[in-house]
Amino acid sequence: MHIRPIRNEDITAVAALIQSLASEFILHETPPDLAASFLAGNSPQALRQHIEQGYIYHVADDDAAIAGVIGMRDCQHVFHLFVGKPWQGRGLSRRLWDAGRRAAMDAGGTPPFTVNASNYALHAYESLGFMRTAPMALKNGIRFNAMAWQAR
Repeated sequence: MHIRPIRNEDITAVAALIQSLASEFILHETPPDLAASFLAGNSPQALRQHIEQGYIYHVADDDAAIAGVIGMRDCQHVFHLFVGKPWQGRGLSRRLWDAGRRAAMDAGGTPPFTVNASNYALHAYESLGFMRTAPMALKNGIRFNAMAWQAR
């Protein structure tokens, strides 16, 4: 498994991975119109726009498929962290988090790093050292948990 910066040819597969996992694990609690808006905000075009705006993306690939992705916004916020179902539970989220955090710090980011974790991903983020900073919230039909990671 290789962790590397995203390439243009990865964008369609990354968007498909995000949309598929979000549909299964996040959007099942969301009204259809708001779910459609979320999916549109994670299209290949939207990912290209994020990259153009300076978001830092890394992917995990196994030479056959994109297994996971991390995207950091403003060198401070985990905007995306998704791992495909066949690769979940194998430490890939930690490897992606380590790569994303290092890249953010190399670009000037400093802890604390933040994330808005879905209910499904809450325990995964806790295992990475994130701690809740507020009760679960709801915005645009999406339930999330504000969390922060501080170096110990």
